[in-house]
Amino acid sequence: MPYAQQHYPFENCKEFENGFPADFIAEGIDQTRGWFYTLLVLSTALFGKPPFKNLIANGLVLASNGQKMSKRKKSYPDPMETVHKYGADALRLYLINSPVVRAESLKFKEEGVRDILKDVFLHWFNAYRLAKEENSPFLYNQSKMDVSENYMDRWITFTQSLIKFVKGEMAAYRLYTVVPRLVKFVDQLTNWYVRMSRRRLKGDSGLADCKAAIETLFSPLWKQTACGKELLQGCYNLAALFSQGHQW
Repeated sequence: MPYAQQHYPFENCKEFENGFPADFIAEGIDQTRGWFYTLLVLSTALFGKPPFKNLIANGLVLASNGQKMSKRKKSYPDPMETVHKYGADALRLYLINSPVVRAESLKFKEEGVRDILKDVFLHWFNAYRLAKEENSPFLYNQSKMDVSENYMDRWITFTQSLIKFVKGEMAAYRLYTVVPRLVKFVDQLTNWYVRMSRRRLKGDSGLADCKAAIETLFSPLWKQTACGKELLQGCYNLAALFSQGHQW
């Protein structure tokens, strides 16, 4: 909290008061008796209340052998190389889906980032590519979607409950509960809906049915990434190319 940074209370009083207490703070668990403690003592003494509304205590990210990461021993992969190799989204999702966001330690393994890319993002991208390739002039507009009577279409469009869950959990800063639900939905979409609807997506059952299947496939792709775009920024940017200015 910027007590000294904003030279409070000698100036910038309005700016400070507008941002105090903070919506959330985040710091490593090793700062429990340091920064966290000092922050609380100062705020209680000066203002009689906590300096934050929510707290995210991060655990420690350790080397794969369970020891502290060391520059001298080079016991961890270069972060930028990991980002360039697997993408920032995969690294972000790996960390958010790990014990480190529950104030527990994580043995960082590059294979874990690779698995997130392989099991989540490649599946998502394959579904996205299928929607794009089967109907290249397709432009998503939710307001113009017809209600499909196909059972598979009606089954997969249960994303409203997913959106409500993701928004509620992220608003409460329970990041660790969000990723498993997103991953489960990607699995249901790509391994069940796409598999069972492949002939429709290719147009074997007529143009109208193909259009309904394409719209149904893209709708949850868009809604899922839009509601969790902080976690799936790359997927969101791709999906937005097909959206007619639709903001979720």
